[in-house]
Amino acid sequence: MAWLITKYLLTAAIVVAVSEAAKRSDKLGGFVAALPLVTVLALIWLYVEKQPQTKIANHAWYTFWYVVPTLPMFLAFPFLLGRIGFWPTMVASVAITVACFGLFALALRPFGIQLLP
Repeated sequence: MAWLITKYLLTAAIVVAVSEAAKRSDKLGGFVAALPLVTVLALIWLYVEKQPQTKIANHAWYTFWYVVPTLPMFLAFPFLLGRIGFWPTMVASVAITVACFGLFALALRPFGIQLLP
């Protein structure tokens, strides 16, 4: 139980650090947020918990493919924010991400990359 609490606290600290950095500097906040800190932590947790190398490698592999379709949202968000407001922009960003993910998963299927169960 102590290990689980430690993992929660360290992971939460990273999210807080990103939001605090973003308050001080747009560029610094964006840079820190763009770092794959959560993925690196997850890989460390998997390794420390003695998961098989294939599981750790698969986590990194699928993380890459799941990140790619999220990128259009980061372009749409600043474009939409001033036009339709924060909450509608959040909803639109989620919709854009879901649509891009679905299309991306279908596009990768012929290459043997299965992103959907």
